[in-house]
Amino acid sequence: MKKLRKLVSLTLVLALAVCMLAGCGSIAGSSTPAADAGTGSTAADNTDTPADSGKTVKIGVLVADVSGEEALGFADYYKNYITSNYNVEFSYTEQLADAAAEKAAIEKFAAQGFDAIISFSASDRATQIETCSANGLYYAVASGMLDDEQYEQYKNDEYFVGQIGPSMDTEYEAGYAMGKYFADQGVKSIAMYGAFIPNPMHVYRAAGVLAGIGATYGGASDKDAIVGQIFGDQGIDLSKVGAGSVEVVGYFQGFGDTTFDELFGCIGSQPEAFLSVGMATTFFTDILNENGIAFSDIDSFTSANGTAMSEGKLVYLAGKYSSSVGPIFAAVMNAVNGTPVRNEDGSALSISQNYLVATDAASFDKYASADKGDSPIFNKEILDGIIGEVSAADFIACVEADRG
Repeated sequence: MKKLRKLVSLTLVLALAVCMLAGCGSIAGSSTPAADAGTGSTAADNTDTPADSGKTVKIGVLVADVSGEEALGFADYYKNYITSNYNVEFSYTEQLADAAAEKAAIEKFAAQGFDAIISFSASDRATQIETCSANGLYYAVASGMLDDEQYEQYKNDEYFVGQIGPSMDTEYEAGYAMGKYFADQGVKSIAMYGAFIPNPMHVYRAAGVLAGIGATYGGASDKDAIVGQIFGDQGIDLSKVGAGSVEVVGYFQGFGDTTFDELFGCIGSQPEAFLSVGMATTFFTDILNENGIAFSDIDSFTSANGTAMSEGKLVYLAGKYSSSVGPIFAAVMNAVNGTPVRNEDGSALSISQNYLVATDAASFDKYASADKGDSPIFNKEILDGIIGEVSAADFIACVEADRG
């Protein structure tokens, strides 16, 4: 009964989260933009902004995760703070499950007269770029990156604005640091949640965790070899995990009908800690708290995660702050308004952002309190400095400045 109550409770929470984002200009149960692009979207009557053309810039947002704390934080920053300060309208998709849904969403945004796409969805970014280019829509990747080969292929496309977010090396390092933290704490056994492998960011994070706890995978200990095998296996095969200083006693990934059986199976293995490379704070916080299992995640600095750290068993969070997606918005505005920011060789921007790490309530509050409501880290004053005529060097320096 306890397990059933938790499942019902979580289902209600996820349904509420989906409904919240459905109000951001999307149709419930659809994988396409809202039929009326203005429904549920917000645009400020604010024309006193740099490089303002006088028209409302319409940006479609591709979303793969509509319920996670990180996704909700990003959406709140865009639809509340940004639209209150700039002449812009955002319209969000429902959850996009595959490349076909991404392509259809872009084409619908184009038909509705949108100016640009910001993508938080990674099923097929190559097709996303090509579809945007074919339809004359500017395109940018937020809170993530293309792989190196894809970036090289598309970096000179005039409609590809750029990408700002953790690079794959940064994702690996985030996983490595998390794994090493628990190894250094003397933890001897863990369970792992691989989130949504083969999503590249989750693959690189998971590979980093294995390396961080001193384990090998398929006999390999270097990044590229571990990553390649995880991609090939479409997950982590526990029989291939070589013993390090920490034993991996359980592993599962994804989210479906068997997820809670897999979770309780891991809990039954009595791990000292539960390490997740994403989404554990969305799906499993209550259950892990109730079972007294210390856990970690790579997510964001939201109020729910703050509560999990101050009152629950969340002991390690590598997070992004919600306004970290401000600079990619600025880059898109520049492109739409005729002042695109390009590297000296004419290529699209590619800027890596690092994670901030909290291991207690005090360090969490330090980061979270600096990025609240009407005073986010990337506030209007900072964004105004990179909207309009600005060099790539100055733009990059602003993004990479230490704001911890």
